[in-house]
Amino acid sequence: MSTTTAGHLIVSQLERAGIRRVYTVPGESFLDVLDGLHGSPITNVVARQEGGAGFMALAEGRLTELPGVAMVTRGPGAANAFIAIHTAHQDATPLLLFVGLIPVADRGRESFQEFDINAWFGSTAKKVVTLDDAASAARVVDDAIFTALSGRPGPVVIGLPEDVLVHVVEDATVEPRKVARTRPAVADMEDLKQKLEKARKPLIVVGGESWTQESGEQLAAWATRHSIPVLADFRAYDAVPHRSDAYAGFLGYGRSDANAQRLDDADLIVFVGCVRGDVLSDGYKRGLNAETVVVNADANLLGHFGRVDQHIVADVTAFAASLPTTDAADTVGNREEGWFASARADQLTFSTPRPDGGIGVDLGVAMEVLKKEMADDAVLTFGAGNHTLWPARYLDHNSANSLAAPRNGAMGMGIPAAVAASLAYPGRQVISVAGDGCFMMNGQEIATAMGYEAAFIVLVVDNGIFATIREHQEAHYPDRPSGTHMTNPDFAALARSYGGYGERVDRTEDFAAAFRRAVDSGLPALLHLPQDPTTRSPKTSTN
Repeated sequence: MSTTTAGHLIVSQLERAGIRRVYTVPGESFLDVLDGLHGSPITNVVARQEGGAGFMALAEGRLTELPGVAMVTRGPGAANAFIAIHTAHQDATPLLLFVGLIPVADRGRESFQEFDINAWFGSTAKKVVTLDDAASAARVVDDAIFTALSGRPGPVVIGLPEDVLVHVVEDATVEPRKVARTRPAVADMEDLKQKLEKARKPLIVVGGESWTQESGEQLAAWATRHSIPVLADFRAYDAVPHRSDAYAGFLGYGRSDANAQRLDDADLIVFVGCVRGDVLSDGYKRGLNAETVVVNADANLLGHFGRVDQHIVADVTAFAASLPTTDAADTVGNREEGWFASARADQLTFSTPRPDGGIGVDLGVAMEVLKKEMADDAVLTFGAGNHTLWPARYLDHNSANSLAAPRNGAMGMGIPAAVAASLAYPGRQVISVAGDGCFMMNGQEIATAMGYEAAFIVLVVDNGIFATIREHQEAHYPDRPSGTHMTNPDFAALARSYGGYGERVDRTEDFAAAFRRAVDSGLPALLHLPQDPTTRSPKTSTN
């Protein structure tokens, strides 16, 4: 019988599960795991701050079939990583966070960097477990991966006491448990068919995780045959291809007024992979009266508000594969005239870029350039703030796994997510749109990108203010701005200092050529875009 240490066995189990990268900030509390990564086929991506490492892992979990994995040290390291756990929890994204802990014998003495891992993470993670039994290391890792992926996906936190990690154990990994992709029952699909036959104004809302190119196209094609508009949940814009005649835009912050009204007017709403939550429903106010079907693997429907007339417990890919491919003559005859066509027409109008005016680079024009220049399978990343309204509204998603952005409104995710996306999909173009405030929270992770040859393009929208908060101040405390001004660096020079490409673009007409130069650089590239601070959102005649 061969032996190893618990720390090395953790790495071996991650290898067997197919994990390709872990995102870390090193700490003395998990040295044996770091030693296990030495020579491992798993790439140890060393980030510059634990929040960045957590966001990288979260993006990996969003964009791939396995949970992202982050490793940080006790106390301060765990505190910095907490933002990723909260985001993964509210976003329902699979994530593993390994946290080094103090030795077992030192517990309860307020020893150096001691904290209560269960008290900190217990209300936010799907599961919190401490590896007190070294022999269970492989099983604990396998259970964490299974838990993160099953039902409603989410984060799992694993505490690693530094003394337990060096215990000698049997060198034996376990067979990874497979997560069942629950198929809908035949009776459930028949009930849904009957509801669709009666509905005059049905609506599908898609969201959540696990969408593939095949499942997105299957659902969009089925919705088209049945004359059902498809709306995307907030920051789930890549669930179905935007080229589909069924795609009618998105809900949540920045949504069109037409789609908000459409949610209220619907007589049947089918949520697929998501639920009727706060942001989607404009604060639990819209879409409350319609007959409601929820297709979701989460038996508890965490976060759902309002009526549920039918709950189909199924994975989105299994549900899409179960949809009938036959014609839908029986279901479309009762549709209200124009219901389907007007939804698509409204979206095409709403998503057509137009100039915003004002000083600095016009983001409406910049988005028009991106819409023409960016690759069809490009991955978009961003954090939170008013700058996200432009890419959400104007840029298309026709490929699965093409968006990594926080649904809980966490700032600072865009750059770490771009690093992870570039490593997960080295052949795909990655573009990050960042506000100046959002960029400054984790912009240092460009250094990580340089160290691992990750290439992406960042557009830094620089208006010198925390624009979202300033907008609220102007609405509730007019003429009394407070705490929302920023003093910014030369962003282009900052990118160059890391070894990347950096260029300041002061004029709208210069943006297209600058973007091409950024693409051609092959480096982490940053375009610094000064913008009119009075511009809050895209201008349009149709909201």
